[in-house]
Amino acid sequence: MEYYLWILVFHIMAVMSWMAMLFYQPRLYVYHTEHKNKKDFVEVVKIQEYKMYKYIGLPAMWASILSGILMIYLRPDLLSGDGWMHAKILFVILLTAYSFSMEYYRKRLEKGKFPKNGNFFRAYNEVPTFLSILIVGYVITKTFSIAFTLITIAFGAFVIYKVYKQKPKEE
Repeated sequence: MEYYLWILVFHIMAVMSWMAMLFYQPRLYVYHTEHKNKKDFVEVVKIQEYKMYKYIGLPAMWASILSGILMIYLRPDLLSGDGWMHAKILFVILLTAYSFSMEYYRKRLEKGKFPKNGNFFRAYNEVPTFLSILIVGYVITKTFSIAFTLITIAFGAFVIYKVYKQKPKEE
């Protein structure tokens, strides 16, 4: 238990690095998609996308998950209570799926395939914001609130819809 706080520090730093990738990677996809006709620009963006995902995001994701598992192993009491940790784990699983989707889109864009437009990636860029609001809310309050969860999801869906439906940028 004497190492628990050091593992927590490592966990927080890993999560911060992971979130940096999750917030920035879709923005790179917006640039890639909206400037697909600028070959030199796209080549630079491809390098950024690759390095951001492979060297920052993926290792930080695994560090976050493994340190989180280790903290639960050291303090199984975290799983007791009103379910806040279970809710957090559910949304971390969704955040992990989102993270893997970043690699899916990166590989498609790398091959010159444009599965989505810039507005899609702008809207998709909002997903980790609302998932992290839920996760941080549960961790700070150490409680699960249906109202907080539903309001956050509804507001997130509204924001994502509005971003997606905005007037498209010139491609």
